[in-house]
Amino acid sequence: MVPRTHPPGEVRFPAATPREGCQAPSDILALVTSTGPWSRSVATAFALAGPWGSHVTGCFIDPALLALRGVDEEPSVLSLQLELPREAEEGAAAFEELARRRGVRSVAWMSAHTGLARTMHQLGAWHDLLVLERDIAQGDGSDDLLGEALLGCRKPCLLLPHGDEPQAFARVMLAWNGSLEATRAIHASLPCLARAREVVVVDGAPPPEDDGGPVPCFHPIEYLAYHGIVARRRSLHAPVHETGDALLHEAQRMDSDLLVMGAYGHSRLRERVLGSATRRILQQATLPVLMQH
Repeated sequence: MVPRTHPPGEVRFPAATPREGCQAPSDILALVTSTGPWSRSVATAFALAGPWGSHVTGCFIDPALLALRGVDEEPSVLSLQLELPREAEEGAAAFEELARRRGVRSVAWMSAHTGLARTMHQLGAWHDLLVLERDIAQGDGSDDLLGEALLGCRKPCLLLPHGDEPQAFARVMLAWNGSLEATRAIHASLPCLARAREVVVVDGAPPPEDDGGPVPCFHPIEYLAYHGIVARRRSLHAPVHETGDALLHEAQRMDSDLLVMGAYGHSRLRERVLGSATRRILQQATLPVLMQH
């Protein structure tokens, strides 16, 4: 008998049932810039959707349009007149066939006539998780372009590093600093945490003070325990300008499969620009990063 092998690049996640209260994303969006070979976002989105029973939308963005800036502007006349590559128009059938082979039953295919930021802003409105390659944009200003897209869509984004697709998220590191962004990221990661073998909260926040104020404090370890997830805490304190490097060093030391963190930024006129630590993570991370603004 010939041993059964999986197609090249196929991602295999454990088909475990999420713990009660860890509802999986119903709609996953995979941003695609290539169908031959397929962008890594497609294999990862299918790997997540299979055991979760999620719907997956594949959205092709012409690399020539990626750099269009602004989440609020209407598509330019040039972009609307530009003929999309043949792979965008013929991708639907191939996408559906690939989904069928990966065990994903519900899929859709579409093409965008605008840039990365506006595409993520618009499609994020009806998707629970966005999957994209960290280096989806290239050249000068690509960091700011990605930052505008991440901060503008306000949805959990799974960013994949260059290289092979992730095989599983068995060891997950949560970066906690007491912020609302970090809280949202932890909440968004619950379905992944439910399947992890090890969860570590890397805590760089000062101890919370429950002083009886109008808003209760968020305690990540207690919150995770409430959802049936056992996590251990590790303190990590570093100067602000070294936060990104400190997190990457810790993730490497732990041999983490996934880093979960808030996405931080600020406005530069009308642009949305990444904070220094977030930018450093995206530039240097060698593991998938789940970010939430």
